[in-house]
This record gives sequence, C-alpha cells and structure tokens, in this order.
Amino acid sequence: MRAVTEPHRPLKEVCARLVYVAIATVAAGTQALAAGTPAGTLIEGTATVDFDYGGTPFSVSSNTTVLVVAERIDVATVLQSSQQVVAGNDTDRTLLFTVTNTGNGTETYSLAIDNLLAGDDFDPVAAVPAIYFDTDASGDLTAADQAYTPGTNDPVLAADASIDVFLVNDIPAGAGNGDIGRSQLTATSTTGTGAAGTVFAGSGDGGIDAVVGTTGGQSSDVGEYIVSDIQVTIVKSQGVSDPFGGTEPLPGATITYTLAVDVIGSGTATSSVVRDPVPDYTTYVPGSLVLNGVAQSDAADADAGELDVSARPTIVVRLGDLTLADGTQTIVFQVSID
Repeated sequence: MRAVTEPHRPLKEVCARLVYVAIATVAAGTQALAAGTPAGTLIEGTATVDFDYGGTPFSVSSNTTVLVVAERIDVATVLQSSQQVVAGNDTDRTLLFTVTNTGNGTETYSLAIDNLLAGDDFDPVAAVPAIYFDTDASGDLTAADQAYTPGTNDPVLAADASIDVFLVNDIPAGAGNGDIGRSQLTATSTTGTGAAGTVFAGSGDGGIDAVVGTTGGQSSDVGEYIVSDIQVTIVKSQGVSDPFGGTEPLPGATITYTLAVDVIGSGTATSSVVRDPVPDYTTYVPGSLVLNGVAQSDAADADAGELDVSARPTIVVRLGDLTLADGTQTIVFQVSID
C-alpha cells in the first residue's frame, strides 16, 4: 500500500467526478467505426480502492487486466451496375461490383464468378479472364484494368477498405429479346469461412485469433443482363477554349459539349429524350444548342431543343422515335466556366 498525500475530497465532488468520467467513457465508446475496434487493440483495466486508516488516506491498485481484440472476418459484395441491356452474340459485357472488408482487420479475399444460376433464361459465357479490377477507377473496363488471377493477386483489404471488380461475360447468340441472364460474384476470406463465431486460432493480424462474423466470411451479389432487339447508346465528349487562345479550363473559358446518340438493332426507340444538366460552376451559353447542325432555340417551342430552367438548368432535346436508319443524332451546346 502507498499513502496518498492528496487531501480527502468531499463525497459530492467525488461523485461528480465519477459521473463526468462515466459520461466521457460512454462518449468515447460511441464513435462511429464501421469495422469496430481494430484487431490487435489492447483493452486494459485497473481498479483501485481508496480508504482511510488511522486518519491517513490510502489507495490500493489491482492487477491490470489485458485483452487483445480478436480479428473479425466479414465481407460485403455489392452490385453497382444497373440491369445491362445487351444483344445476342455481344462480347465483353461487364458488371461492376464493390467488395468491402467489413471486418476489423486486414483480410485477403479470393474471388469467383458463377453463371450457372437458377431462374434466368440463359447463362452468360464467362470471358477469359472473367474478373478484372477497376484499376483506373473509371467505372468502365479499359486496357489499364488488371486481370484477376486466383491465388496470385487476391485483393488484400484493410478494415473498411473496398475494391471495385468487373465480371466480364459474352452473350450467347441464341439469347432472344427479353431474355435475362445472371452472373454472380463471390468474395471469400482466405483465412476461413464458417458459422458466425468460428475461431481460427492465431490466424488474425499479428498472430491473434480470427473469428468469423455474421457474413460467414463470404459474400455474393448477382448482376443481370437483359437482351433487347434495340439498344441506344450515348457518348459525351468535350473541348475547351480559354480566353487566351489556349485550351486550359480557366474561369471564363468555354466548354463545348458534344453528345452522340445511336440506335443499334432492328427495333424502334420511341419518344427518345436526351437530358443533360448544366454542370455546377458553369453557365449555359445562350443560343449555343445545336441538333444535327441545326440551331435550336433555348425556349420550349416548336423545335426539338430547349434549356429547361424549371429546376436545375438542363439541356433537353426531344429526338422522338429513332431507328438504326436514322443514324447518329448529334447534339452540341456550350457552357462558360464561372
């Protein structure tokens, strides 16, 4: 035992201090951590007892308890793509997913594609390779994206970290109009899977225990392709002209946007309308809207185009019924950088 030189505090003051400490402890414990307390964190606790003996205050400390937070194995696989409109015999059609480590430690995951799913009309044909990482974060499959090879470049994710993954499939020639095909991505912890609470002793970060969480250490999601006899594509490009004769996107520079709309297939896209909101930090250049080389007024009138200012300023062009025979519909308009 060690004597305490600090004088006795009134009971009211001691109680007030205890209440303050309790409130501070609760507040600290409610900070939002999606993955929970990090694996390997030490939880330590020491108790004390204070008393008087012969008019002298004393304080005795207990031993310190130490607990190491185990690693929880959890994962979430979430589809990002909408239903993809395709045609029979299409190739390299992608579905985008996000895989997130929802556990509290660093985890490695294996990835797998499955196209043999019940309840659809056709089985997409997995490309070779069939899984890519969205390496350039473009949201589209590009030459910069890295192919996944199981066991070679399995993604390693810190707690709360995510990675975007493409499934790449070909569409069989026999798929007909309105048919639906499904493709599934599964992410599986390489540490192990099982019922919630399954323990993998010493397999967590730094040799601590790893415990399977509510996801079982595995997560899947499914994307869909739908076959259509007609597909409509729209491609947007831009060019910049600055006030000094250059192409730098400076305040006062003009951005010229070009939209190209095409129809593929044998059907008719009825009542086609293009909408393009004017970007933030820019102002529409009055009178700059052009459709297929013909100037359009900014007002809602007899021609096809207008600037709709009922809410956020938006370019609206009504293209009507479109078929493959109509060819590319080209829309051009300009904005200035504020």
